[in-house]
Amino acid sequence: MIDPRAIVDPGAELAAGVEVGPFAIVGAGVVVGEGSSIGAHAQITGPALIGRDNRIYPFASIGCDPQDKKYRGEETRLEIGDGNVIREYCTISRGTGDGGGVTRIGDHNWIMAYVHVAHDCLVGSHTIFANSASLAGHVEVEDWVILGGFTLVHQFCRIGAHAFTGMGSAINMDVPPYVTVSGQPASPHGINGEGLKRRGFTPDAVRHIRRAYKILYKSGLRLEEARARITEMAAEVPELEPLARFLERDGRGILR
Repeated sequence: MIDPRAIVDPGAELAAGVEVGPFAIVGAGVVVGEGSSIGAHAQITGPALIGRDNRIYPFASIGCDPQDKKYRGEETRLEIGDGNVIREYCTISRGTGDGGGVTRIGDHNWIMAYVHVAHDCLVGSHTIFANSASLAGHVEVEDWVILGGFTLVHQFCRIGAHAFTGMGSAINMDVPPYVTVSGQPASPHGINGEGLKRRGFTPDAVRHIRRAYKILYKSGLRLEEARARITEMAAEVPELEPLARFLERDGRGILR
């Protein structure tokens, strides 16, 4: 399953059934799980742990050195889960020594062409990154997020679960769960109602989430007051717990 024109370092570990296309390069310290495929001219640099059933397309650069001037060659790593699709010309960097040491991507993500995931990013599962979306260093993206094409996310920002960003959004603050944002700089434009329906959220749950959005963005309350109201609501509405937890954490500040 390894094309004779590929270069696979003896220090790499490829499970049974892994396919490696022509002129691909798999470096030392790379571990690839069963059923994964690596396209022509793709390069994977270790240390990197790549799970099962991933599809890495031609010319992707996975596990490359972090684009951080403070990086001095210390050993860091990349971890990618199972069932991800990583399209052409994507770049995904390893972590940095002073940033946690690891870039991590979960399971069943759909990462389109020319996407960049920088050092020390933490990406959940079931996300969609449209073409040319880019994460700066230390960004956290939770489950089921959709990033529109050419979305740019500033370093240390957090994107909450089920959030949606419009095409060309420039995000420089934290986006709470369920919220739709767009613009340069990005601003809130309601909740991701259609996405929630597709994922099985009940009409009552969507109604409560929309009410919480209005408290956060339309009520005129200070952030501390809105946070307290949403925390009270979350005690009775489980779907609001992720939002309440997100608002309790420190970050770059909530995008309002």
